[in-house]
Amino acid sequence: MPEEMLKVQDLTVHYGAIQALKGISFEVAKGEIITLIGSNGAGKSTTLNGISGVVKKSAGKVEFSGQDVSAMAPDRLVAFGLVQVPEGRRIFANLSVRDNLEMGAYSRKDRQGIKDDFDVVYGIFPRLKERAKQIAGTLSGGEQQMLAMGRALMSKPTLLLMDEPSMGLAPILVDEIFAVIRRINQAGTTILLVEQNAYKALSVASRAYILETGNIVKSGPAQDLMKDDSVKTADLGG
Repeated sequence: MPEEMLKVQDLTVHYGAIQALKGISFEVAKGEIITLIGSNGAGKSTTLNGISGVVKKSAGKVEFSGQDVSAMAPDRLVAFGLVQVPEGRRIFANLSVRDNLEMGAYSRKDRQGIKDDFDVVYGIFPRLKERAKQIAGTLSGGEQQMLAMGRALMSKPTLLLMDEPSMGLAPILVDEIFAVIRRINQAGTTILLVEQNAYKALSVASRAYILETGNIVKSGPAQDLMKDDSVKTADLGG
């Protein structure tokens, strides 16, 4: 059995009177790409934000690398190796590309390791190297997504939470982003992916969980779910 990296038990989140997550449970093994798919409002982003501590949990438990991290602050989780690439990229628009990447490494003290990881990130995203001195807010949408991913990699994650990485991108860039997701995973980073583009997500994932109105309604190997008629018609919206 592969080593378990993340275990989510009965995760419940409320926004005021609305129950956004209704006690969901799932796990992610080391080395996997797991995807959460479902229609808008199903609770996908809330799940990531609940795990990373960005939103308050009403109930439930999150274990990461065998440790209960349910009450751990988001910045502590980053130092611990659990890093989120947020929906909408959230780059520092007024800083340069290089400064954005440096912000990703803010919790690290290993200077040589940081220097080496700049080379790694520039190897994955050559365009970021070309635009290192450019102000991040002037980058294209695809380049900003690459920067958000590169910044997360500078935190040296063992588990990367990715929220809608293809949102708003042209199809050719979507292909590029997904090729990079696969590459990051092959280099040893475990990935939990939330994505509107269900077919793209299922094409890179090993397993998937389908969310519907705050509940997990189906799970299984990604390739099986891709062929599942009920998933095609009910959950993926074509």
